[in-house]
Formats: sequence, C-alpha cells, structure tokens
Amino acid sequence: MPKSLGQEILFTILMVFVMVCAMICYNIALAMGGLSNSVFLLAFHELPIMMPVAFVLDFLIVGPIAKKITFSKFNLGEANPVFIILSISICSVWLMCPLMSLAATILFKGGFQKEMISIWLQTTVFNYPMAAFWQLLVAGPVVRGIFGAMMKAKGERG
Repeated sequence: MPKSLGQEILFTILMVFVMVCAMICYNIALAMGGLSNSVFLLAFHELPIMMPVAFVLDFLIVGPIAKKITFSKFNLGEANPVFIILSISICSVWLMCPLMSLAATILFKGGFQKEMISIWLQTTVFNYPMAAFWQLLVAGPVVRGIFGAMMKAKGERG
C-alpha cells in the first residue's frame, strides 16, 4: 500500500490507467458486437478524456470513501492484509462503476437526452461484472506488483 502522497498519486495513476483502458475496450467491444483489433485503436481516443475523470473521482472522492468504509470494518494492524485489499477494491468498484458509467454516458453515449437515465443504468449494469472481475483478478494484482517492484527498485517500502 502507498505510504506517502507521492506514492498514492503514482499508485492511483497506474490503477486508473489499467482499469480505464480495459473498461474502454470492453465498452467499445460491446458497442461493436465483439472484440477486434480496431477496438484498441479506438480506445486511445477516449483514454485522454476518461483518465483524468477517473483519476479525479478516484483520488478525491472514491478512494477516501473506500478506505473509510474499509477501515471502519477492519483494523489495519490486526486484519489480514488480503481482506483490506479486497475491501478497498470492492468498495472502489462499487462506487467508481456507476460514476464512470455516468461520465461515459454523458460524454460518449448521447449525453443529456430523454433516455439518459436508462442508458446510464444499462451501462452500469453491463460494466459491473467486468469491472469487478478486472479489478480483483487482473488490474489489482498487476498494479500492486508493478508498484511494489517500483518501490523496491527505489529502495522504498510500498
């Protein structure tokens, strides 16, 4: 886990990048009816827009709330670190998925229109399983591994 503000910023940037890339590709693939090589190229058009949105939401709102919920349930010194990691991850998905789905609905799916709420709800429902799967089984372990290796290379504890 990050130990300083700088580490927290770096960790959040890494996590946001891995999560946003995957979720953009997933949503484009859904819209196109399947995954193709063009999905990855199209994702680069949305990435510069969605990354800052995700960073601000995660760093300023969702991350602190997820940690507050987690540390209200688990004592950092006594709880198994796996439970703390899982709790923060699950709380993050629980809060970020509807927020990022709303941002995508506004920015890429017609914005403010009469069907906006329905589109946002459908997008959120479709995104939850992928976001949870990707966070718990891919992004979380990969980012924690990369972050840990970076901190070890710098001689810091992450």
